[in-house]
Order: sequence, then structure tokens, then C-alpha cells
Amino acid sequence: MATDIQQTPFVKQLAANDRPTRDAALSSLRTYLSGRRELPALELLKLWKGLFYCMWMSDRPRTQQALADSLADLVSVLPSPSVVPFLRAFWQTMQREWTNIDVLRMEKFLLLVRRYLGATFKVLKEGGWEEGLVKSHVELLLEVPCNVTEVRVPNGMRFHVIDIYVDELERVELLEEGKEEILERVLEPLRALQKGSPTKPVRVKAKEALEDERL
Repeated sequence: MATDIQQTPFVKQLAANDRPTRDAALSSLRTYLSGRRELPALELLKLWKGLFYCMWMSDRPRTQQALADSLADLVSVLPSPSVVPFLRAFWQTMQREWTNIDVLRMEKFLLLVRRYLGATFKVLKEGGWEEGLVKSHVELLLEVPCNVTEVRVPNGMRFHVIDIYVDELERVELLEEGKEEILERVLEPLRALQKGSPTKPVRVKAKEALEDERL
């Protein structure tokens, strides 16, 4: 898994078990990202390869949880034009690396995915569920984690996203009365998987999620 970016002191500091070192590295990254309105796709993929490695190397439960929270919070400092590209690089990285994650490390990456799906919905809530904003993020979910036919998207990742989808919508209060129209738009990725996935277990899983009593 070694690459140049993964060997830099900065990336190693992000994975440090002592909080002051980790916090300083995260602060530097937040400052860097907050000032970048245009982030090339290749640069973002390189960055996410490094961030994935940070999570990979994080070996204590409390550190893993704190790192997952901190990485998801990076979304909040991004200039608006950079949010979707940054999230796309995250999902593409998870798609690429998912099958390489061993059983002992999977739990922390499941948490990271949960935090990033939650961060996506938080962006929509803070944006007032504006139609264009919702459309761009729903399209991204349809493009990568909830892509119906792309064989490079591991079904394990699809299953996890389906599992946590309604939970994370509840966290941003989208299941409350009066928000039905917005909710229908945000549920499009699950409906797409239910109707169009060539894999029966995925269709069944999506159907079960859409039948959640909270909806």
C-alpha cells in the first residue's frame, strides 16, 4: 500500500495515537482544504489514498473513532465547489480499496463510511435541502456507492450504505412530517438499487430499507 504521500510525515502524524500530534496535522489539513476552491480530481485521489492509509494505520478504538469523526468533519471546511469532488474521491477510494480491507480493520472503515454518508446529509440539511444541491449529491450517490450496475463497486459497500441510509437520514431530521417531497428525492439511490440491481440480495436489502417503519 506504500506510496509517496503515505510516507510523508504529515500523513503519519494524522495517524498518530497521541492526540496533540494528530490534532495539529488535522488543523493543517483543514487550513489547506478551506482555501482551495478548485481541487483537481487526481490531487484529491492522492490525498484520499493518504487519508485511507491513516485510517488503516490507526489501531486503537478511541483513536479510530476520533479520526473517523475528524476526517468526516473536513467536509464542513470545504468551499462549496470542492464538496462534491472531495466526496467523490472518498467514495472512489473506498470502492477501490474495499476488498483489500481485512476483517480486523473492517469495523473502522464501516464507521468512516457511516460518518461520510452522515456528512453528506448534513451538507444537504445545512444547505436548506435546496433542489440543485440535493440533485448533485444524490447523483454522486448513484454514481458510486449506490451504482446499480458498476461491477467495481463491491456489494459489501452497497450493503453497508443501505444498512445505514435511513439511520443517517433520521439524524438530520429528514424523517419528520412535512419533508416528504425532499425525502423521496434523497431516497432515489435506494429505489434505484431495489429496482435495478442485477443482484437479488442487493434488491432485497434495499427493499427492506425502504420498508423501514420510520419512513
